[in-house]
Amino acid sequence: MAERSGRADASTFSWGPVWLTAPVLTVAVLSIATGVGQFAVTTVIGDVAAAFGEPGATDDALAQIGVPATTVGIALAVIRLASLGSLPIAALADRVGRRSVLLTVAALGLGLTSLSALAPGFWWYVVVVALARPALSTVNALSGVIAAEETRSHHRSWAIALIAAAYGLGAGVVAVGRGVLPGEVSFRPVMAFALVPLVLLPWLARRVREPAIARGSTTATGVPGTLPRRYVARVALIAGLTGVIAIATGPGFTFLFVYGERVLGASPLFLSTLVLGAGPAGLLGILVGRWAADRLGRRLASALTMGATGAAVAYAYAGGTADLAIGYLAAIAASSAFAPPAGSLVAELFPTRIRATVVGWETVAGVLGAVTGLLSFGLLADITGGFAAASRTIGVVVAVSAVGFVFLPETRGVELENVR
Repeated sequence: MAERSGRADASTFSWGPVWLTAPVLTVAVLSIATGVGQFAVTTVIGDVAAAFGEPGATDDALAQIGVPATTVGIALAVIRLASLGSLPIAALADRVGRRSVLLTVAALGLGLTSLSALAPGFWWYVVVVALARPALSTVNALSGVIAAEETRSHHRSWAIALIAAAYGLGAGVVAVGRGVLPGEVSFRPVMAFALVPLVLLPWLARRVREPAIARGSTTATGVPGTLPRRYVARVALIAGLTGVIAIATGPGFTFLFVYGERVLGASPLFLSTLVLGAGPAGLLGILVGRWAADRLGRRLASALTMGATGAAVAYAYAGGTADLAIGYLAAIAASSAFAPPAGSLVAELFPTRIRATVVGWETVAGVLGAVTGLLSFGLLADITGGFAAASRTIGVVVAVSAVGFVFLPETRGVELENVR
């Protein structure tokens, strides 16, 4: 009965479709904030290097970065790997509640991100944003959990699609901000922009609540991150599939400028246009994924969009400039379409008492998969003498691995209170 009354309360805050409740909209705003905080690092890392390094004496593009390219690569790897710390933090939400953990890590992550604007040196900047990374990753993960728990089965994919779109919007906002602030000092105002959602946090906190289904269900014990034995195999499969798709998206999105400019000779303007086009492509993908999750089922939709992501990455790096454009935008759309069915499937497969922990393991798998993809993509390209074989190998592995969803049950129509 408490579950039903909680759902009814949620609908009283709705001003549109029943899934657009105040709690869902609020965590979507927090997801926008995480998109700003996390994507800002990738956007301004070159500016940070230029601000604290010294350009080389030659006209070589790499020499003009300011610090060695290897140093930049190591810094980005450190920041990305720092997200592994989100697992124990997310697992705490199964012990002390979603709301308290979400608001705490939001304040911590946004505070550290804005503090990085005052960094006195390159590695000071890296350390501060690396410390913020686990908190921001947890905010995004818990936003999806809360959105799933605040909605019924028929509307769940809509709510999860909103969270995915919100993160993309945050990334787009910071990309535009970087574009209007050229110059090596632009990283400071861009990173300081995290102060905006941080100042709004007390107002947002009043609109975030503990999902009704989670009240009294946060009874997990033991070391944060551990799981009951009966769920280990299923979580391992879900995490493995999440990691595998990241093997494609990690290099597929990261090598765009390197491959486009250095190998194909594409202009920076052309590649920037592709990045701008990623926004509409991602939104289209999210809408397609939501439709597929409710019409085809969570399992089939997840498998198809994962396979399409691998195929798109393989196509993007195996041809010319037009192929890169088509493949890149298709990969953006397909990977975005993966989010609604896969997010709904995870929420509906596991009981409330371990749901946040499972999402934490997904985050870990995604980070490890992306790092593995970046390393293996470069290694395969060196061994084979080109990007085509590397992209095709990774694309085939990802597409074939999508068959793994066959070993999971279909959950379309499942209500969370019935998951045991």
